[in-house]
Amino acid sequence: MERKRRWVALMLFTLALMNYVDRVALSFAAGPISKEYGLNSVSLGYLFSSFLWTYTIFLIPAGILVDRFGAKAVAGIGLAIWSAATAMTGLASSFVQLLATRLVMGGGEATSNPSGARVIREWFPANERGAVNAIFNSGSYAGPALCAVVAGPLIEAFGWRVLFFLAGGIGLLWLLCWKIWFARPEDAHWVSDGERATILAERSWHGRQQSKGEASGLLRLLTSGPTLWGLALTQGCNVYSQYLFLTWLPTYLQATKGLTIAKTGFYAALPYAIAVVLCITIGRLSDRALRGEVARGGRRYVIAAAMVLASVILFAPLVDNLWAILALIALSLTGISATTSLNFALVNDLLPNPRDVGVAMAFNVVGGNVFGLMAPIVTGYVIEETGSYDNAFVIAGVLLLVGAASTLTLTRRPIGAADRPARSEARPA
Repeated sequence: MERKRRWVALMLFTLALMNYVDRVALSFAAGPISKEYGLNSVSLGYLFSSFLWTYTIFLIPAGILVDRFGAKAVAGIGLAIWSAATAMTGLASSFVQLLATRLVMGGGEATSNPSGARVIREWFPANERGAVNAIFNSGSYAGPALCAVVAGPLIEAFGWRVLFFLAGGIGLLWLLCWKIWFARPEDAHWVSDGERATILAERSWHGRQQSKGEASGLLRLLTSGPTLWGLALTQGCNVYSQYLFLTWLPTYLQATKGLTIAKTGFYAALPYAIAVVLCITIGRLSDRALRGEVARGGRRYVIAAAMVLASVILFAPLVDNLWAILALIALSLTGISATTSLNFALVNDLLPNPRDVGVAMAFNVVGGNVFGLMAPIVTGYVIEETGSYDNAFVIAGVLLLVGAASTLTLTRRPIGAADRPARSEARPA
């Protein structure tokens, strides 16, 4: 990866980090918030899930806007909206106001993944996308890790509202850096002419024109074959588990292990920190191992293996020791994180027409979040009905295995090209 492009990857990492700090802040503040407003597990589940309702609704419109107006403008507007909504959460005085701020935040955050996909497609060649997607996605695990370390002491010292003021304020400051510094390779003044020429030459769509009569848009992609559906199903089975941990892990550790808010932060941060390191490593290894297989969709085999690894959470009901539980969660989060980044890369690998990257990625993320928004709610009902988290972990583990089967069976052809099988599938066995 060229030196200047590393700064673009770093910006994507911090974009995802702030996105997820704002998402997970509520999970670490759930204890004092539930006491202040008298919320049970079911009410908390709906509150945890609420930002995903608008997030999911606005994903495809956000993808269309990214394809039309570019990542810089759309991500900037989205970041302003979600950061302001996060800060306003600290002013909420009722459950309804909390819910409203989360709904607005979700709408703003819908711009993040389509924008990130567009930036990666513009700045990085196919043989670097696994690593860059891993860096981008690892921000979504570094965010909860950072929030876990900071949130507990901050809440105990100053109360839960300060956490949201701080998170929203940092996001608005970062927006200023994004507006000043980020640009497409064609417009970035800080890129040398030589590196700019290299970037443009390495683009996988460089010189490719849309075929005569070839339609562009989501409907064509969805009706021409199972690939985009398979990618979205894989994403959904994976994201369910991601949001189980993202929303309920702090409460789980406090309820079952008797940890204080401050101690919960330390223990909850460990699995996420491990997942960040291992996810980036897996992404880099996949790029090196699949240099000749990227165009043939070979990345899906690594995705299936990562989902099987993540399914170790099925064994959580059999384990009581805190460190053993954390080890299982770390392994599961590593598999989940690797699956997310590699599945994003696979969308780009299998997408012949670069004009569709925003909307294709948006649909993939929609698939993930249709499942993801159910995880906090289903878990809340499971806890309320059984008094235990065991069945919640079993549901997540089974879905991960379903996702592994989905990527192996449904993503063997290019997106929008049902009549043109991927080359590895066309060869005789």
